[in-house]
Amino acid sequence: MADSVEVDVHDIKSILTSTERDYLVSNKGDQVAISTLKGKKVGLYFSASWCPPCQRFTPNLVEVYNELIPKGDLEIVFISADEDIDSFTAYFSKMPWLAVPFSDSKTRESLDESFKVNGIPHLVFLDENGKVMTDRGVEIISEYGSEAYPFTPERVKEIKDQEEEARKNQSLKSILESPSRDFVISANGKMVNITDLEGKTVGLYFVLSSFKKSTDFTPTLVKVYNELKSKQENFEIVMIPLDDNEESFKKELENIPWLSLPLKDKKCQKLVRYFELSTLPTLVIIGPNGQTLHPNVADAIEEHGVTAYPFTPDKFDELEKTEKAKQESQTLESVLVSGDLDYVIGKDGNKVRVSDLVGKHVLLYFSAHWCPPCRAFTPKLVETYHEIKKKHEDFEVVFISSDRDKDSFVEYYDTMPWLALPFGDKRKQSLSRLFKVNGIPLLAALGPTGKTVTTEARGLIMVHGAEAFPFTDERMAEIEAGFADMAKGWPEKVKHELHEEHELVLTRSQGYRCDSCDEEGKIWGYSCEECNFDVHPDCVFKESNGKEVVEDKGKTEGWVCDGEVCYKAP
Repeated sequence: MADSVEVDVHDIKSILTSTERDYLVSNKGDQVAISTLKGKKVGLYFSASWCPPCQRFTPNLVEVYNELIPKGDLEIVFISADEDIDSFTAYFSKMPWLAVPFSDSKTRESLDESFKVNGIPHLVFLDENGKVMTDRGVEIISEYGSEAYPFTPERVKEIKDQEEEARKNQSLKSILESPSRDFVISANGKMVNITDLEGKTVGLYFVLSSFKKSTDFTPTLVKVYNELKSKQENFEIVMIPLDDNEESFKKELENIPWLSLPLKDKKCQKLVRYFELSTLPTLVIIGPNGQTLHPNVADAIEEHGVTAYPFTPDKFDELEKTEKAKQESQTLESVLVSGDLDYVIGKDGNKVRVSDLVGKHVLLYFSAHWCPPCRAFTPKLVETYHEIKKKHEDFEVVFISSDRDKDSFVEYYDTMPWLALPFGDKRKQSLSRLFKVNGIPLLAALGPTGKTVTTEARGLIMVHGAEAFPFTDERMAEIEAGFADMAKGWPEKVKHELHEEHELVLTRSQGYRCDSCDEEGKIWGYSCEECNFDVHPDCVFKESNGKEVVEDKGKTEGWVCDGEVCYKAP
């Protein structure tokens, strides 16, 4: 981790002292001589009670401070950005370290300026001689805790090197054990030795009970876990709780059949870093040999359930082949029919059989009224729908709602001219998995055979409108070829009277606003990337630029003559 500050040395006493004061204060109001900091490493903590990130970080810093204070060579000084003495006092009461008195605003402002504090929380560590060791104390402590002491770049590098070495020699014990703990716990609080898990396939389940996607996934995982246990598979799960709340953790533990690390165990955050956690839910699979088999099988379990076990590369190859075979044999009915649910609904609420849609081009529109991007896109889709329908009767759209209540669904569906899946229909979940809907709006295009053409139809319509139909690669190639023909003979670079300082380059664009006529443009434009200047080809070639537009006899298109060369006009 590289530090952003240059090597800098400060006289700790002089930067913390004022003409009226040679002391700091404790949260009990005691005056503590600044001279007591001599020979200590000092953390300057810039923070405020009104700042939510500060409120979240301060408890972490308190924990680290309490762990390190027995060493006797560290102190932290709070530099407040609070706006009144009462806020300062209430916030400082939670801190076990010292502070610059709130009344000394001049020193606090001077420290802000000296250490270039542009945002809080901000934590700068100085060594015993006042040399800046790092100005990234918040990041370092958030990631490594007290383990990073004395918070130098060298110590951070050492930790990273140790973690890299640990990866090379990874075992279940090295992953789960800590110096003070060689066990995990069961739902009833019983300690289970980590050695009892060796030789098993183990899932590490990272859970945050306040995160909806985690709580939604847990019942699915419980079902798979119980099924594997009933088959006496050599499998176990260890929960890695990311909660801060004791009650939430206890409630989670009561409802699960597997094991867990203790709440707030230091290993939890280390494992977040070790496995580079980036999303929830995450279920990391550790093989019987202690090596990582897969970084996250949550999606595989959602899609395949127990058949994804034992989560090996061979199993995933097998699932991929099965998935490809499914895609090859996919029909509209295999996508939209589930048991007795073999219909969608029309605008009048009447059932429309899926079999009546077979052989048509069908768009599945995953959307919701509460979603601003969805509401912004829907009018464009309505316009495109009508344009396509005029030319192609074998075309339909089916709305698949993520609305939270029926009234919202009805209100939103009233703005649409097409079909819909009934509100609350259970098929929505399987369709979301099939088309990997991680965000909305999403528009999936199915061809007349029922096979998926693309899940990117929204982007195609935004750029090409109804011209994108039927959304195939072949159609996109035709459009691209047409665009290429459109620009044949145009100069690669031009000058424009409104932008004499740079040449403008012919550029493909999905959309821009012309700086000459203030109209929207797309497909082609002449641009200066450096200045963010764009003009229509029409505006480049227009007569008012002193260029002569002539008609090529026997042809319908015009030409633009500039000096010794005539170019084909747009």
